[in-house]
Amino acid sequence: MTKTKRGAAPASAPVLGTRALNRATLARQLLLSRSPMPARDAVAHLVGLQAQNVKPPYYALAARLDGFTPEALSRPLADREVVRIVTLRSTVHTHTADDCLTLRPLAQPALDRELAAFRKGLTGVDLDRLAALARHLVETEPRTMKQLREALLREWPHADPQALSLAARCMLPLVQTTPRGLWGRSGQVVLTTAEHWLGRPAEPAPRPDRTVLRYLAAFGPASVKDMQTWAGLTRLRDTFERLRPRLVTFRDDNGTELFDLPDAPRPDPDTPAPPRFLPEFDNLLLSHADRTRVVPPEFRGRTWQGNLAHRALLVDGFLAGLWRLDEDALVVEPFVRLDAARRAEVTAEAERMLRVLHPGTGHDIRFGTVRAA
Repeated sequence: MTKTKRGAAPASAPVLGTRALNRATLARQLLLSRSPMPARDAVAHLVGLQAQNVKPPYYALAARLDGFTPEALSRPLADREVVRIVTLRSTVHTHTADDCLTLRPLAQPALDRELAAFRKGLTGVDLDRLAALARHLVETEPRTMKQLREALLREWPHADPQALSLAARCMLPLVQTTPRGLWGRSGQVVLTTAEHWLGRPAEPAPRPDRTVLRYLAAFGPASVKDMQTWAGLTRLRDTFERLRPRLVTFRDDNGTELFDLPDAPRPDPDTPAPPRFLPEFDNLLLSHADRTRVVPPEFRGRTWQGNLAHRALLVDGFLAGLWRLDEDALVVEPFVRLDAARRAEVTAEAERMLRVLHPGTGHDIRFGTVRAA
């Protein structure tokens, strides 16, 4: 019997080309056509929105939801139905309260790896005591990272200050309290525990099975490595194998095995994909090991410059340029020449986005020169 290389699909598995994967992923991401679902439901369906900065989740939902307004996300944040917390890939995400209490424990292995990188600065520090003291501090009164660091430093004056506060963040489910995250009202990062903020205990770390199914519903079809990239976790192969009887499998153009839910949408590759203005750090661009389903190989790395991420423009479903908001203009910087029809589509989408998120501001829409590599 011929053995199949680990991670490779059997030759009999149907092939999904790049455009087929693109359209399937856009459909799951609510980017092929806008959804009428409420913002909170969209945050749950997408299994969170990357949120290092305040505005990206709003731009992400404006691109995906019909009838979205900033208040539609600010209100559940203020009502503690949605929170901002470090989870997937050890980065800040906007999650529903339920996901906050389950995904945060699931992400703990990635946070443990991050903490291990700072252990040199924690010599002589009892980590269990640090976690207990930090919990007491932030539950007594929500604190900034600076305030938390200074309080911990009084207990361990010879430790590295940054390592002390990072250890607290890695060991405790610290949420950012409002008004941080509210549209137009955001303040500095002030932290307390998820349990204290939400008034209920954290859930035990779940088996990853349900999260795999939710990931496929939002990002599939996908490989094991894709899911591991999204979650910041390792060793998920056994989970996929356990779920295999409930899934269907495909292979991409390189022969990599892709898993999917049987009834998930897989639109025709020629389905039209309207332009979309995405924020920096949009999960669409970060949640697969192989990103060619959205990022053409020739544009790889074009949305980043050092530690700075740029806002991304999709045309025909693929990364096709960057955009930015100046004081009086929305500036589009395409990677390729856009014909008149494409420019009209991009302009219409830009006008819509401005009406939703920046009404009455009078921004012009300008096209810069083609942004060469």
